[in-house]
Amino acid sequence: MNVGGRRIREHFRFLRPLFAFITVVWLVRLALGAAEAPVWLLSVFSVTAAVPTAVFLAVLLIHVRNFGSYPNVVVASLLLNSWGQLLVIAAVVFSVITNTTNVFTWSEFSMPGDDPLHLRHIYGHLTFGIGLGTLFGAGMGCLLLWLLRTIVPVGSKGNGERVKRNRET
Repeated sequence: MNVGGRRIREHFRFLRPLFAFITVVWLVRLALGAAEAPVWLLSVFSVTAAVPTAVFLAVLLIHVRNFGSYPNVVVASLLLNSWGQLLVIAAVVFSVITNTTNVFTWSEFSMPGDDPLHLRHIYGHLTFGIGLGTLFGAGMGCLLLWLLRTIVPVGSKGNGERVKRNRET
């Protein structure tokens, strides 16, 4: 399957560092939660904030490396949002299976009045987390790509390259 002239495998390879970034934030948040760090510190290491940051960086990379266009931004948003939400779901499911709590099942970061299996929390991540996160990320990402392409068109080298070319002619 091709999207914007790129295969899905190419998208995964292109986004690999951003998947790693989201995973590191998730792991740090789990570790800080296990160490009972203050809530303000846990809020700094938020998967919910890491995913839009990763989408923003993906758009910059798409522009700089000329990886594709707007459909590629939408795919990047979908893949990165899905990865972030699946990591959170994995932490919630692990908590339910082991009958323990972690930062993702604490009442401060979970749905109020949720059942012991946290099904509403999981469904929320599967539906609203992936759906709205992807739509918001794709919309903001496409706007950013449009701004970048308007201000710094693809293939422009900057003034230094133009001066060098003019001297040669």
